[in-house]
Amino acid sequence: MRKKTFAAAALLAAATLTLSACGSGNDGDSVATVSVGSGSTKAATVLDQPFDKPDLVLTDTHGEKYDLRKETKGHPTLVYFGYTHCPDVCPTTMSNIAVAKKALPKAEQNDLRVVFVTTDPGRDTPAELGKWLKGIDPQFIGLTGDFAAVRAGARTVGISVEPTTKDKNGKLVSVHGTQVIAFSPKTDGGYVLYGESATVDDYTKDLPKLVEGANP
Repeated sequence: MRKKTFAAAALLAAATLTLSACGSGNDGDSVATVSVGSGSTKAATVLDQPFDKPDLVLTDTHGEKYDLRKETKGHPTLVYFGYTHCPDVCPTTMSNIAVAKKALPKAEQNDLRVVFVTTDPGRDTPAELGKWLKGIDPQFIGLTGDFAAVRAGARTVGISVEPTTKDKNGKLVSVHGTQVIAFSPKTDGGYVLYGESATVDDYTKDLPKLVEGANP
């Protein structure tokens, strides 16, 4: 897999992460994309200045408080911001990770934390999140809570999130960045980004390295 190193600070400063209006029937509003060269199809972007893990304390699918930093400390962690009513990017991304996860040894599957943070907390209650994630992978962690807190946490890792609005057809959509961020179990730093083009094969090849905190 080809990969290119970028500074996390530069990503933030240049607002380089793409937004997607899931289920809106169009490409959604977008900002400048990460420059990876013409025709690049690489999935992983390795950051030379990792992101700090978002300081988020939200509610999990059991209705309990979940401190993201505390609960995932020392574990390989994948974080994604999306919502359950998304008909395309979000379920595909989560399903790809779920399939790839099954290729890991059982102990590594249990060590891996996959965290789905809703960008549509008005509809994604703990119960709704739990039901949706159970159909993908029961071990996946779903978090919901105050939208302002979710948005602020997302911004610390360069992910843009907009409030849920109605599109021209009257359908509710959530516009959000579609990157998966991998955090190292060694440093807890977010050092790898995956775009929505990442496939099951990409995650299957990379997860064994990510659970060790190594570069893919």
